[in-house]
Amino acid sequence: MNIDMIRAAQKRLDGHARRTPLLNSPYLDEIAGRRVWVKPECLQHTGSFKFRGGWSALSALDPTVRDQGVIAFSSGNHAQGVAFAAREHGTSAVIIMPSDAPALKIANTRALGAEVVLYERGSEDRDAIGDKLSKERGLTLIKPFDEPQVIAGQGTVGLEIAEQAAAHGVTKADVVVCCGGGGLTGGIALALEADAPQMRVRPAEPEGFDDVARSLKSGEIEKNDRASGNICDAIITPQPGEITFPIMHRLCGAGLIVSEDEVMKTMVHAFNRLKLVVEPGGAVALASALFRQDEIEGDDVIVVISGGNVDATVFQSALSRFGA
Repeated sequence: MNIDMIRAAQKRLDGHARRTPLLNSPYLDEIAGRRVWVKPECLQHTGSFKFRGGWSALSALDPTVRDQGVIAFSSGNHAQGVAFAAREHGTSAVIIMPSDAPALKIANTRALGAEVVLYERGSEDRDAIGDKLSKERGLTLIKPFDEPQVIAGQGTVGLEIAEQAAAHGVTKADVVVCCGGGGLTGGIALALEADAPQMRVRPAEPEGFDDVARSLKSGEIEKNDRASGNICDAIITPQPGEITFPIMHRLCGAGLIVSEDEVMKTMVHAFNRLKLVVEPGGAVALASALFRQDEIEGDDVIVVISGGNVDATVFQSALSRFGA
């Protein structure tokens, strides 16, 4: 896994992925006590950065292998990214999703032409289901984060950040990234190591699911005690990846952790001040910039909003509780 793979992925993504902007709001700057630059990957195809990794992985496959179809595990965003990339490549996709995934994400994945197979998190083994289907149909597994070509695709976010921030005169900053298994975090860290070495990536996680923060602190992969039970479903994973953790351990600063209430307040701020609809998991990095300002260094902070696929009821709840 290296910068050459990320640059190659960027070339394959050219003309397919959206180049999302770098936004700023004086109101958010005032809350954070520094300039806040927001990279809204909620505006990416399928509503999250996951399209980048999905396209990167599928476009790197041998065409004869790709034509047999692909399979993926996902609670929603990776599902949609792979489903859309598969459709655009003219191949089929099977997505194994937990039955408690947000209804919007399940519906969107089906609408993109994928076959959705639901399973119960507490009683069924998704890996066993996936192995059976893969063998029966000859499908290629596209992992959500612990896959080099997926990491390479996510790393293109970092290449864009380096270029866009430099255009604003920013070459040194903490770059806060919503973190699940570490594909986006690790990919951005590798890209910035090459193109903006004075920037430091900081993983952001919800309370109770801070496996990456604990792993970075201990130097070993730590697991979460639970597999669900937080509104930030998009970034809840059992533990960091075997490929992603060494990258994060080498390149990232300490993790940042925020509460559900802080996440929901941030969703409202993003809507009111940036006119962005952000899902809870996608708001964790911005929440860290706004509510953990004492743990961040420098005059500027860059945050990645990783997704915007939020159910209407959850978004309405945030607005009713914390809206102006």
